[in-house]
Amino acid sequence: MKTKLMGLLVVLALLSGCSKTVLKADSDPNVDIASLQSFYVKKFEPDRRGLEQVIATKLEELGYQASSGTGPVPAGVDAVVTYADHWAWDITNYMLEINIQFRNPQTDYVISNGNSYRTSLVRKAPEFMIEETLREMLGKGPMPANSGAGK
Repeated sequence: MKTKLMGLLVVLALLSGCSKTVLKADSDPNVDIASLQSFYVKKFEPDRRGLEQVIATKLEELGYQASSGTGPVPAGVDAVVTYADHWAWDITNYMLEINIQFRNPQTDYVISNGNSYRTSLVRKAPEFMIEETLREMLGKGPMPANSGAGK
């Protein structure tokens, strides 16, 4: 009996800190985020997963014009999108956190910042985390219930 109780306590201790979700966005109050219609997603140099393309695709799905790459910022875009991804290992490799920023294309000033952080027990696919962050930043509301983007 004592062995079972100790085993249960160990499992509970391991699981207690593994379930955390944080989704937040903050924008410069002097910038009308709703006026942004075209974006250029600048590839984060260490990224080897093509997340710049995922971000551009999600922006297009939300009704915006978006392109991505490593070259100079194209003329006429309303904002440059930068990002940093952080990954962790818990039986499998998963995205722990994505930070996304919208920047003024002329000054590089951050006009909006968004973040999704999900620990192992509440992990989601990178596509889901990117979309939920963009939705929060752009005021598009929560993820649809039938989004289907699982772990």
